[in-house]
Amino acid sequence: MVKEDSNVLELFLKIGLDEKTAKNTLANNKVTTNLTAVIHEAAVTDGCDRAVGNLLYTVATKFPANALNHRPTLLQYIVSTKIKTPAQLEAAFAFLASTASENLKVHDFEEACGVGVEVSKDDIERAVSEVFEEKKTNIVEQRYRINVGELFGHVRKKLPWADPKVVKEVVDLELYKLLGERTAADNEKPVKKKKEKPAKTEDKAKVEETSAPKQSEEELNPYLIFPTPEENYKVHTEVYFSDQPVLRACNSKELLEKHLKVTGGKVLTRFPPEPNGFLHIGHAKAMFVDFGLAKERGGGCYLRFDDTNPEAEKKEYIDHIKEIVGWMGWEPFKITYTSDYFQDLYELAVELIRRGHAYVDHQTPDEVKEYREKKMNSPWRDRPIEESLGLFDEMKKGMIDEGQATLRMKQDMQNDNFNMYDLIAYRIKFTPHPHAGDKWCIYPSYDYAHCIVDSLENITHSLCTLEFETRRASYYWLLDALSLYQPFVWEYSRLNVSNTVMSKRKLNRLVTENWVDGWDDPRLMTLAGLRRRGVTSTAINAFVRGIGITRSDSSMIQLSRLEYHIREELNKTAARTLVVLNPLKVVITNLEAGLVMDLDAKKWPEAPADDASSFYKVPFSRVVFIERTDFRLKDSKDYYGLAPGKSVLLRYAYPIKCTDVILADDKETVLEIRAEYDPSKTIKPKGVLHWVAEPSPGVDPLKVEVRLFDRLFRSENPAELDDWLGDLSPESKVVIQNAYAVPSVSKATLGDKFQFERLGYFAVDKDSTSEKLVFNRTVTLRDNYAKGGK
Repeated sequence: MVKEDSNVLELFLKIGLDEKTAKNTLANNKVTTNLTAVIHEAAVTDGCDRAVGNLLYTVATKFPANALNHRPTLLQYIVSTKIKTPAQLEAAFAFLASTASENLKVHDFEEACGVGVEVSKDDIERAVSEVFEEKKTNIVEQRYRINVGELFGHVRKKLPWADPKVVKEVVDLELYKLLGERTAADNEKPVKKKKEKPAKTEDKAKVEETSAPKQSEEELNPYLIFPTPEENYKVHTEVYFSDQPVLRACNSKELLEKHLKVTGGKVLTRFPPEPNGFLHIGHAKAMFVDFGLAKERGGGCYLRFDDTNPEAEKKEYIDHIKEIVGWMGWEPFKITYTSDYFQDLYELAVELIRRGHAYVDHQTPDEVKEYREKKMNSPWRDRPIEESLGLFDEMKKGMIDEGQATLRMKQDMQNDNFNMYDLIAYRIKFTPHPHAGDKWCIYPSYDYAHCIVDSLENITHSLCTLEFETRRASYYWLLDALSLYQPFVWEYSRLNVSNTVMSKRKLNRLVTENWVDGWDDPRLMTLAGLRRRGVTSTAINAFVRGIGITRSDSSMIQLSRLEYHIREELNKTAARTLVVLNPLKVVITNLEAGLVMDLDAKKWPEAPADDASSFYKVPFSRVVFIERTDFRLKDSKDYYGLAPGKSVLLRYAYPIKCTDVILADDKETVLEIRAEYDPSKTIKPKGVLHWVAEPSPGVDPLKVEVRLFDRLFRSENPAELDDWLGDLSPESKVVIQNAYAVPSVSKATLGDKFQFERLGYFAVDKDSTSEKLVFNRTVTLRDNYAKGGK
């Protein structure tokens, strides 16, 4: 491998790449493969001019995938220097992308790319002179702070094929002629204008509306990147073989017309979860892509259960997936199962054998692994077709034991892509199927069934995450081998969220080994867990939309980004209320014993005074309770809580001043505070505290259980740790058994969401009973991790 890398590096250096670029390229397998192929196609393995090499590199990274059959032609234009500038190359890409796999019209191509057009220095000087004359006022006013890129753009409009280096030289010279030497003022940064004072509350919405930056088309509609069903005749994938010509995957005119006739040209996608666990937030992104594209284009999205493994599927998971898809706001066009197509898949497997593209194999799993590592063919690979047909029939009839035979696709064991190493199409399992019953004892593999069912359902866009990209070759090989319609395949980056795990295997361990409290534990990133925690589907979808649909697969999305969207949602929808988690008793000595005042508290910050429904009643009495953390024996300038001799304002009530402190025998533990209140509200303290009072003399406030949830793992990426279970945070769940709440909270029901003022957002949990409510903390009021916290 080291020798191979050394040879490839030498090849890249020969075409003029600097050593750093060449080494960086080697780190990217896809670009390395493309660039190596381009160099060989261009016949410059012995080296070339650096300018030509740079253009070849651009071809390797940017060439339109739907026009790969025209790449050798373009390379000849580059090597012969008929195309010699980046502008010409970009024009060539645009022309070839629109041409796709159709015949190339050479005259139109050369005209579009400026082939044969020579731009002299005199031409450039004349064009620059014209631009300077048009823009002279701006140039003189702004001097060397003028946007030179804009000047270049105006010149390029006049002379699109001009050498950019010469254009820069001429522009720099003209600037010097017009403005002379740079002055000290030219090098000064422009003075920033002072920020205007914040707008008044009533004007804020108006200001934000007018000053908000315009979103790009892709931000407004992330589905613009996908082609229409009518465009699915273009080549966009090449499948390379070790012993035969390249397969350029595309639909024939007849296949595409047949498909369009059945679908009416509608977009059809599919969301294909395997029913072997609960869905997590990564599936929310998949739903957003699959259901979202279909909805945006007026089409439909299948909810298809990929139930090829009878041992893993459970009805519990199927029911959960159906329900959670609806909760997320999506409506399936149709609910199907891969097992619905078991008969079709079997018949196509027989046809695959007949065509010489599959065989029955008897290798053990260890032998299969060894032969793949050595790129060796199975000893049964070339057995007669009739023999494989007979054995496959015996497999179907249950005449062969489990593990004694498989059906394998005859692909390419010497291929550079391990997903072409004669993948298994069928295996024997004497296990009844949850959906299909006991009719079958042979079951298709994902690699065999997935692409065929996509085709049978006339899927237009088969969208999946990037780890499936190497399977694209097998996908198209199989559909081509069976002469079936080929959907458009596109991969996007999977969603990686910090401080959690999302592999089903790891989630399953957390659940089955009781590290968490079931699939809907609020600490998990399962959709059921997030919902139980109090997260809304709209917040999840807003989070996913904000990330976008990209192919960048290296980024870890911070959990705080999801929390931002949760806060945005709950800030608008969660009613405010008062709850004290760790109560400290305060006796108001100047308030009449037995007196209880009913005060108005706001459900919403901007509650209009004349709207009674925006307020709720809170009792205020001689005994109130504040948070234990809101009191200190020693005061300080930066502390806004209560301390001896200090005043604070009780939210919606009155200012109180601490007059005495009752300590325990240890002289440190505070048992009780004595205070006086200011009924006239003449004192204006800086600190404002939340509180809960006795609803009547001697009666404790409403007791509730509060569960404070935090990040499940201490590390940002626990999945990469060997001992990932050892990274579980012991502080991920703290239970407060006897928090105090105001009486109105007693009416809360399952799913109700609140902002506990100064504490965070909370939701009623399913463990609540008529005797005691249980609340889950959904998210804190602000990001506690933003400044390098935990």
